[in-house]
Amino acid sequence: MQYGFVKTAALAPKIKVADTEYNAQEIIRLMQRAWQNGARIVVFPELCVTGYTCGDLFLQELLLREAQTALKQIVDASAGMDGLFFVGLPMEVQGKLYNVAAAFSDGELLGLVPKTHIPNYSEFYEARHFTKAPAEYTFVEWQQEEPVPFGTNLLFTCADMPHLVVAAEICEDVWAANPPSIRHAMQGATVIVNLSASDEITGKDTYRRELVKSQSGRLVCGYIYASAGEGESSTDLVFGGHHLICENGTLLKESRRFFNDTIYGDMDVERLVGERRRISTYEIQEDTCSYLTVEYSMKSADVPPERFIDKAPFVPSRKEEREKRCEEIFTIQAMGLKKRLEHTNCRSVVIGISGGLDSTLALLVATKAADYLGLDRSCITAVTMPCFGTTDRTYTNACELTRRLGAQLREVDIREAVTVHFRDIGHDGSVHNITYENSQARERTQVLMDVANQTKGMVIGTGDMSELALGWATYNGDHMSMYGVNASVPKTLVRHLVRYYADTCGDEKLAAILLDILDTPVSPELLPPENGAISQKTEDLVGPYELHDFYLYYMLRFGFAPDKIYYLAKLAFAGEYNNETILKWLKIFYSRFFAQQFKRSCLPDGPKVGTVAVSPRGDLRMPSDACARLWLECLEKLV
Repeated sequence: MQYGFVKTAALAPKIKVADTEYNAQEIIRLMQRAWQNGARIVVFPELCVTGYTCGDLFLQELLLREAQTALKQIVDASAGMDGLFFVGLPMEVQGKLYNVAAAFSDGELLGLVPKTHIPNYSEFYEARHFTKAPAEYTFVEWQQEEPVPFGTNLLFTCADMPHLVVAAEICEDVWAANPPSIRHAMQGATVIVNLSASDEITGKDTYRRELVKSQSGRLVCGYIYASAGEGESSTDLVFGGHHLICENGTLLKESRRFFNDTIYGDMDVERLVGERRRISTYEIQEDTCSYLTVEYSMKSADVPPERFIDKAPFVPSRKEEREKRCEEIFTIQAMGLKKRLEHTNCRSVVIGISGGLDSTLALLVATKAADYLGLDRSCITAVTMPCFGTTDRTYTNACELTRRLGAQLREVDIREAVTVHFRDIGHDGSVHNITYENSQARERTQVLMDVANQTKGMVIGTGDMSELALGWATYNGDHMSMYGVNASVPKTLVRHLVRYYADTCGDEKLAAILLDILDTPVSPELLPPENGAISQKTEDLVGPYELHDFYLYYMLRFGFAPDKIYYLAKLAFAGEYNNETILKWLKIFYSRFFAQQFKRSCLPDGPKVGTVAVSPRGDLRMPSDACARLWLECLEKLV
C-alpha cells in the first residue's frame, strides 16, 4: 500500500446451500488466506453466507438468525486484519428482509449496504423475498457496542490513505439503468465493490466483462466484481464464479469460470485521482448530506505491486493492436497536415531531411498527406544540408529515402555559409561550443524557410515531443516551422512508427533504408565525426529517451510526484538500469523540463495524437519561469 497502490481480491467460497456454519468457516479460511497474501480489500459474492439460491428458505427465522451468528463469527475472525472485507447475507431490518453487503475491518462491523434494484423476472425473482434499499441511511443495533449504519449511501474511507474511498453495490445494481455506483463515484468513491450472483448462460460472460470494464471507465474508478460460484443450487441455474477486477476501463484480472478461483489485482488509487483531477467534466456533487462516511484504518506495507508497469507507455503493447494504432497515428498526422495545406492553398511542402528518425517520420507523413490531396509526391521538397557533423551514412540514407518515396531532393551545403557567419559574429570555428552548434541549426532553418518562399511552400517541423519536453531544440532553429507534424509524438513512438512502416510498406529497398535509419544513433550531427562515425550522440548527453518518455508520461498524464515516478521506473526497468542511473536522469529530466518551457510556450501548430501533449494552447499551460525546487527537493530526499 505504497504510493497509492492497494492489493484487492475477489473470491467465492465453495458453499453449501443454507449451511451457514460451514459457509462461515470457508469464508474465514479464504479471508485469512487473501489477507496473508497482501489483499486489503477483499470481496465475497452476494448472499454467500447462506447461499444465493435458498429460495423460500430466506423466509425462515432459523436461517436468518443463523446467518447473523455466522456474520458475527466472520467479523470476529477479522480481528487483527487491517483490511476492508465484504460478505453478502440476508438481514431483517424493521420487519423487512434485505439483501445486504456487510462491510467490516479488524473485528468491527462497519456498515450494511442493502441492494437497491431487486429483480423480479425469470430466474431472478428476488422481489418475492427482499425489499429494495431505503432512500436514506439509518442505524441498526447489532452484536457490538455501537449501532451499525444501514443504507446504500455509505462511503468507507481509509484514514491512512485518504484517496481510498470504497462504496458497494450488489449484482443487479450495476445492470440497472441507474446504478448506485454512479452517485457513489460522484460523491468521491474511488473503488466500487460488487457482490454478485450472476448465473452462466451462453455469451453472458462477454457482456458481464464489458459491462464492468465500461462502468469502471465511465466512473474513473476501480471496480471489484465477485460472483457466486460452485456450491450454489443447480436446480435451474449454474454459477461460474466469474470475478473481475477493473481500473478505469482496463481489465486488471479475470478469473476462470467454474473453478472458484481467487483473483488479486493491485489498484493504483493515485492514478485514478490524477485522472479525475484532469477531467474537468468529472464533477463531485456538492450535496453530500445524504451520505455517511465510515472511517477505518489500514497500515502501510512496502510490498511492490504485482501489476504490469509498462516501460514504454506511449507504444502499443499488444501486437494485435499494433497495426491499427500505428495506422491511426499516421492518419491523424497526415490529416492534420492535409487540412493546413488545404486551408492555406499550399501545394508545396518543404522538409529538412537528415537521415535521422524524426525527419524520416515527417517525410513519411508528408507523402501520406500528398496522397490524400491527390498531389504528386514531387510537391515535397526534401532538403539535405550537409555541414561539419554530417556523416556519409546519414547523408546517403537521406538521399535514398527521398528518392524512394518520390519526393524532390535538394542539396544545400551550408558549411561555407556557417563559416562566413562565424567570421561575421567573431566566433572561432575551432571552438565547438553552443554557438558552434546552434549556428548550424539556425542556418538550416533559414534555408528551409527561404526554400519554402521560393516554392510557395510550407516548412514542416520534424522535432518530436521528447525533444520538446527536454528543450533539446535550438530556439528559432529546428524549434521553428510552419506546422510540426511530430510535435505530440514521443521519441519511443517515432521509432515504433518508422519500424511499422518498414514492416508494412511492401518495398524491400525502402524497408532496408528505414531499418538502417532505425539502427543509426540519435544525433543532431552538429559536431565533426570521429573516424567517419557520429560523434555526438544525444542519449549520451541528455539520457536514454525510453527513460525520459516514461517520466514524461507519468508526470503529465497522471500528475504523479517525482518519488512515485522513481518508484515505478525502478520496477519497470529492473535489470536494465540501476537505481542510481534512473535517479540521475530523472533529476535531469525535471531540471530541463522546467527550464525549457519557454521553447514550448511558442510552439508551432501540430496535431495531437495521444493523451499526452505539450502544446501551450491547451495541453500544457505552464509558466515559462516556474520554479522546479519542490520537484528537485523531492528527488534529493530519495536514497
